[in-house]
Amino acid sequence: MRSSKIIPCILGVLGVVTLAQRVSAQAPAQGKRIVIAASTVLDGKGGVLHDTRIVVEGSKIVAIETRAKPGAGPVGYDLRGLTVLPGWIDAHAHITWNFGKDGKNAGMGGTSQEDAYQSASNAWVTLMAGVTTVQSPGAANDIPLRDAIAKGMLAGPRILTAVEPLFGQGEKTGKPEEIRAFVRKQKEAGADVIKIFASQSIRQGGETTLSQEQLNAACDEAKKQGLRTLVHAYKDAVRAATLAGCTEIEHGTLATDDDLKLMAAKGTYLDPQAGLIIENYLLHKEQYIGTPGYTAEGFAAMEKILPMNHELVQHAVKTPGLKIVFGTDTVAGAHGRNAEEFIDRVRDGGVDPMAAMVSANSMGAEALGMGDQIGTIGPGLQADIIAIDGDPLKDITAVRRVVFVMKSGVVYKNVARGAIPVYAGVQP
Repeated sequence: MRSSKIIPCILGVLGVVTLAQRVSAQAPAQGKRIVIAASTVLDGKGGVLHDTRIVVEGSKIVAIETRAKPGAGPVGYDLRGLTVLPGWIDAHAHITWNFGKDGKNAGMGGTSQEDAYQSASNAWVTLMAGVTTVQSPGAANDIPLRDAIAKGMLAGPRILTAVEPLFGQGEKTGKPEEIRAFVRKQKEAGADVIKIFASQSIRQGGETTLSQEQLNAACDEAKKQGLRTLVHAYKDAVRAATLAGCTEIEHGTLATDDDLKLMAAKGTYLDPQAGLIIENYLLHKEQYIGTPGYTAEGFAAMEKILPMNHELVQHAVKTPGLKIVFGTDTVAGAHGRNAEEFIDRVRDGGVDPMAAMVSANSMGAEALGMGDQIGTIGPGLQADIIAIDGDPLKDITAVRRVVFVMKSGVVYKNVARGAIPVYAGVQP
């Protein structure tokens, strides 16, 4: 397999870039106590706390105090006047997708030192944008980056990866038993989740590429292996994946209201993209067009699809009980701009700002099976804490101004209010 050659190369290069991204952040000292003062805290579940002290010891939150207690210790970080909330969770981000030396789209299969440097940079700017956990659905290059960050060798978000996706090709995909074997192979390779392409790209029409029987086998085997499933699905494939008991639908464009109601009834999560991914493609059209999968016809199709994505989100938020998570599908050109998706969802999709925050906090954590670890500011959970210069409930564009980032008790960013301009682009 090609991936067996990729991983040692990337591991070697990641070792070289380790020192470049350690900055001043270090692993929290055993038992070290940090007190954060906050005037406004969004708890990640839809609640708002006021005049609060968040007490962190090591990598976890140990207490939420509404008033200073005797012996509580001095405030280490004064975040009063900012909006404090859990670090965001991006359920769909291709963290190792880069542009090549020629400036053109190189995808996520690069094996050079430059590719590794870019992937490490992608992780850094994503973390600086307030995203402390990402689900990167499908690239062998994700594994060494995931592991280097987990070991503290590099600064970046916590990464969950699918390693190698199951690409639907009709009968060529294989019989159910062959598909089950593929799923088991991904678990052995270190996958955290199984990614399934049940549709063509929307640039190619989005037609279904797997039968109901094939989808049933893939999602059933994943459950037996203790893994979740993410299904790239448009049109009829949305219903098929829901009936197959798959965990989460990615994109979902052209799903019907009945499809959305079925998802709600089955408890299937929806991760729609309201704008960032297509906006990024259009912004970087010259860097993508002519590379594999990107044609003039495909770009014309994306321009037509963008309002359909808005319409899907508008219908999704009106579907009672539907679990909507936050995912951006970031590729080259979009890393560090993940929060733009919030703005698209609120402005164009009609999503309530608090619901948008929850989708990237407790709802996202629940979808990842990590609700007892991340996504909420509360005792016993990981100290993934960010602060925004502004109030996203009143002005959603405040999500661009992340001035404080803590992940697992380590502070990676702490800049002055007003340090980030009204439009920030990629976060510093």
